[in-house]
Amino acid sequence: MEYKAKLMDASAVHRSLIRISHEIIEKNRGCENLALIGIRRRGVPLAKTIAENILQIEKADLPVGALDITFYRDDLSTIAEAPKVKGTEIGFDVTGMKIVLVDDVLYTGRTVRAAIDALFSVGRPACVELAVLVDRGHRELPIRADFVGKNIPTSSSELVVVSLPPFEEETGVELYRLI
Repeated sequence: MEYKAKLMDASAVHRSLIRISHEIIEKNRGCENLALIGIRRRGVPLAKTIAENILQIEKADLPVGALDITFYRDDLSTIAEAPKVKGTEIGFDVTGMKIVLVDDVLYTGRTVRAAIDALFSVGRPACVELAVLVDRGHRELPIRADFVGKNIPTSSSELVVVSLPPFEEETGVELYRLI
């Protein structure tokens, strides 16, 4: 991989997540019957941050869950012989709730499709919305995000890397060229 550019620093990520938090509240006309579920890995800390923002803005303490999509991926046989399962942690009933799935990067749409399948295996939400920090294009499925931090047009020979605690020390989004 070859480094190309810093697309978002910690401040830009923070501003994007604040804006997404406001947009979620506005689109859902408040926070009633609303929950956030982060797609493992980096969607989980993003969902927690959005929930913290909403708590500060609306004084509403939203339930937050973590969704492991490992066994719902359509490329499971090609990613690893023994995939690492982190586990789904949803401590509330999703049935009848408005669920916002949260992920770091939206690319082909296949991860989101797997997440929707995984989500429906635990209950039937009233609706599902999608919040992503970065939408880089190149969809292979008819999936779009309801809330986007930043649209970043990329080529298929590029990689968008999101860095977030607790996985990395610094917060940011960088672009790399695959060699």
